[in-house]
Amino acid sequence: MRDFDLRAWFENLARLWRSSLQLRTVAITVLLSGVAVGIIGGYMSFSVGTNLFDLRRTQLEGTSANATLAGQRYFDQAAEQAGVDDLDATTSDALRAILSTTGTTQLALLRSPGQAGSPVPQDRAVGFNTRDLVSAEMRAAVQDSSEPRTHSQSVALPQEDGTVHPGVVVGSLLTIAGSDYELYLVYDIIDLQQALGFVQQTLVFGGLALVLLIAAVAFLVVRLIVGPVQVAAETSERLAAGQLEVRIPVRGDDVIATLARSFNGMAASLQNQITRLAALSQVQQRFVSDVSHELRTPLTTIRLAGDVLYDQRESFPPATARTAELLHTQVERFELLLADLLEMSRYDAGAVDMETEPTNLVRLVEDAVASVTTLAESKGSPLRVVAPGGYFEAEVDARRIRRILQNLLGNAIDHGEGKPIVVYVDSDQKGVAIAVRDYGVGMTPAAMDRVFDRFWRADPSRQRVTGGTGLGLAISLEDAALHGGWLEVWSSPGEGSCFRLTLPRVRGGVLTSSPVDLPPDDSIPLEVPHA
Repeated sequence: MRDFDLRAWFENLARLWRSSLQLRTVAITVLLSGVAVGIIGGYMSFSVGTNLFDLRRTQLEGTSANATLAGQRYFDQAAEQAGVDDLDATTSDALRAILSTTGTTQLALLRSPGQAGSPVPQDRAVGFNTRDLVSAEMRAAVQDSSEPRTHSQSVALPQEDGTVHPGVVVGSLLTIAGSDYELYLVYDIIDLQQALGFVQQTLVFGGLALVLLIAAVAFLVVRLIVGPVQVAAETSERLAAGQLEVRIPVRGDDVIATLARSFNGMAASLQNQITRLAALSQVQQRFVSDVSHELRTPLTTIRLAGDVLYDQRESFPPATARTAELLHTQVERFELLLADLLEMSRYDAGAVDMETEPTNLVRLVEDAVASVTTLAESKGSPLRVVAPGGYFEAEVDARRIRRILQNLLGNAIDHGEGKPIVVYVDSDQKGVAIAVRDYGVGMTPAAMDRVFDRFWRADPSRQRVTGGTGLGLAISLEDAALHGGWLEVWSSPGEGSCFRLTLPRVRGGVLTSSPVDLPPDDSIPLEVPHA
């Protein structure tokens, strides 16, 4: 559970990072500022520490050199006034004087090795563990001095309480009673470390304060810039949702205000254009609806008169009989066109409603196939229904689905070139699908892009037997969308076409896939016509 919460937290953070320009800008500014402040602060800390240490070491070397000269004069004077037997006492006095002069509490006086005679005075060490602080390298450097000079080395000074202080050991040569002695003065520089720590702490707090100040400034600047952009984005979304009257508030005369005025001008122009187009669309819809209704009465009269002439055509001369047949055919086509125009006007006006009920689509398909079997046989195209079985019942408007099937079957018969036509029906738990597959002339990609356009035909010169109006597929697409489904097409020149209708099994359901492939698997034998 903890891992899942942590993963969700990271996902939310990543989503916030991707969606918030303000967060990204401030975060990147703070990150880069922190890196820059860290580099500059580190360099300053290192430079200050190095300079302070060099200055202190130079100072201590000078103090030690002066103490060494004073000690040498003291020993020279003592050697002239006293004997060798008094050297130990003289050495103790000299060392105390050196300690008081330099201010240190630790020193070591060591006789250089390789000299003749007895070691008088004896080696001396003052302070905690002083003799161990002097390394062999340090002694070698002091012993090899060709002239009186001091040598220094950084050391760690262990304390009696277990802590460790930084220190410096300064070594020099003394001559006592004709023998060389090495004088090592140990200085505790904990005060220098404390001063450097205070400087570093000041740099850290100053750097953090600077980064926070930069973050606050970046936040204010980004808010001033991103705020109007967010307002523009929200206004754009409201415009896209149909709220054409919304505008961006204009404040000042800067670039943001100019952008707001330009955006408002564009929105006003779009509102005027959309309003004008909506008015024209309403006029067009009303015109089509009114014309369609007004034509029904004279068309009914013409139809009655035409039926009378058509029924008596056998008693007419051949030319007159042929005219009566043509009149009858065109009146029927005119009625179909008028009905399709009325249906399209209802869709355009948004005045279409469905009457759904549980329907067995296999029986619906079989009825539709049976109604065009005679026509298909006259064209030499056998019909076959392939229904593997499953969840075929669905909540649909049977009248509209039957109209879609009649359009698809009619097109398949017209363009099937006398080859078999297969209707596939299948379903799953969420959806049902009907696919009408023919093996006729097929369509080019350009024709597939326009196949659902109103009054468009792939081949206007082609002889049709179903008397289409050019609105069948457009109405079928609207019927499918009304159900919340899809009407899709696949076609290839010389290989035929396939139209697939996919519908949700429950009204209001959401489709994610279709139970039938596009095109379906045609491995099933097609020679046996539908019985």
